[in-house]
Amino acid sequence: MSKKIFNEYFLLSIILLLAFILRLYKINTPLADWHSWRQADTSAVSRNFLKYGFNLLHPRFDDLSNIPSGKENPQGYRFVEFPFYNLVQAGAARSFPQMSLEWWGRMVSIIFSLGSLVFLYFLVKKYLSKKVGLLTAFFFAVLPYNIFYSRVILPEPMMVFTSLGMIYYFSRYLEKKEIAVNLFWLLSVILAVISLLLKPITGFLFLPMVYLVWQKQGFSGLKNRSVFFYFLISLIPLFLWRIWISQYPSGIPAYSWLFNEAGIRFKGAFFRWIFAERLGKLILGYWGLVPFAIGILLKKGKKEGWFFHWWLISVLIYFTVFAGGNVRHDYYQVIAVPIISIFLAKGADFLLRASKLFFERSVCYLLFVICLFFMLAFSWYEVRGFFNINHPEIVEAGKAVDFLLPLNAKVIAPYNGDTAFLYHTNRQGWPMMTGSLEHLIDMGATHYVSVNFDEFTQGLLNNYEVIKKTDKYIIFSLITNH
Repeated sequence: MSKKIFNEYFLLSIILLLAFILRLYKINTPLADWHSWRQADTSAVSRNFLKYGFNLLHPRFDDLSNIPSGKENPQGYRFVEFPFYNLVQAGAARSFPQMSLEWWGRMVSIIFSLGSLVFLYFLVKKYLSKKVGLLTAFFFAVLPYNIFYSRVILPEPMMVFTSLGMIYYFSRYLEKKEIAVNLFWLLSVILAVISLLLKPITGFLFLPMVYLVWQKQGFSGLKNRSVFFYFLISLIPLFLWRIWISQYPSGIPAYSWLFNEAGIRFKGAFFRWIFAERLGKLILGYWGLVPFAIGILLKKGKKEGWFFHWWLISVLIYFTVFAGGNVRHDYYQVIAVPIISIFLAKGADFLLRASKLFFERSVCYLLFVICLFFMLAFSWYEVRGFFNINHPEIVEAGKAVDFLLPLNAKVIAPYNGDTAFLYHTNRQGWPMMTGSLEHLIDMGATHYVSVNFDEFTQGLLNNYEVIKKTDKYIIFSLITNH
C-alpha cells in the first residue's frame, strides 16, 4: 500500500471515528426526544416483531386509534415503509438482548450512517478528488442536523445508505463496456429496491442517474435494455407492496397532506420554511451558505459534468412535490444532506486550494475557519434541543403501567395524539380520546393513564378504580366500576 493510499484511508478512518463518537451523544436516553412520536411508531413495529413474530407482511404498532388513517385499527396495522429497518433492529435486539431495543434502534441508524459516509466518500472521489471526498465525508460527519438524524429510530438513515449505494454501484456499472448484467448492476438494483420500499421518494434520485447514462452513452444509452430493466425491476416491488397494503386501509396513514397541505406550495411560507428555516438556519447554520453557494457556482469538472447539479435539482423537485411534508416536518430534508455536504466540500476546497489563484490565501483560510465555526455553532444552537427529554413524566408513568398491568391490557394514554406516551406503557391502545370513554371501552380499552390531572381525569375518580396515583401520573382500571 502506497503512502498516499495509507494517508487517504487513515484520514477517512479518523472521520469515521469522529462521526461515530458524535452520534453516541445521549444514545441511552429514553425515547421521548424530538419527533419521538414517529420514532415510537417505528420502534413499536420492531417491538411487536419480538412479541408476535417477524411477520414482515403484517407490521403492527401500538396505536389502535383512527387518528393516522381515519379508520379504526383494532389490529394495530402499520403500513408505511416496508419493515426492513425494523427487521434489523428487532433482529439485533433478539440476538444481543443485553442492550435495549431503543439502543439497538439508534445503533443500527448510526451504522447505516457510517456506511453512507463511506459511499459518499467514494462517490465524490470518483467524480471530483480524494480531497473533496474527504471534505464531503467530514461535513456529513459533523453537521449537527445530520448527527441527530443519523441516530434516530427512523428508516431515514437506512434509506440514505441504500440510496447512496444505489447511485454509487450504478455509476460503477456504467463504467463497464459490456451491456450484460454484471455485479454492480445487481448490487445497485437490490439497493434501489430496498430504498424505494423504505421511502418511495428515493425515486427522485433516478434523475441524476439518468443523467449519468446520457453523459456516458448519449441518448442511445437511454434505450439500453439493461438500463430500462434496471428501473423497471427497481420499481416493481414498490408497486407490489402498494397493491398489498391497499387491502388494509385502516393501517395506511393519510398522506394526501404531504403534497400541498393548505395550498402551501410556492407561497411565501413554503420558501421561508424550506430555504430559510431548514436549509439556511437548521442545516447550514447561516454561515454554511457561503461555501455551499461557492460550491454550486464553481465551474463543473469534465468528469462530474452536471451530475451533482442534477442531484440537487432532483432534491428541489422533491421539496416542491412534497411541499406539505417538507414544511411540516424537518426530518423530511434528511435526503438532502448528502448533496449539501458535496457542495459544501466543493466550496471549502475552493477556499483552501484554488484561493491562491484569485485571492489572498490567508484571508480565504480565515473565511473558511469562520464559516465552519459559525455554521456548526449556530446549527448546534438549533439542534441541541432535539436531544432533550421535555416530558420525563410520560416515561415514569409508562414504566409504572408496564410493571402493574397485564400484558394484554389495552391502554388509553392521552398525549395529544402523540404515541410516545403509549409506547412507554409497552401496551397497545389509544394516544388520545377519539370518542367517548364508553366507546373506547367497547373497543377493548381496559385502563386509562394520565399525566394531566385535568377535569376529565378528575371525573374518573368517582367511577373507576385507581390502581396507582402519584403527583406525576394516575392509573385507572376501566374494568371494575364502583
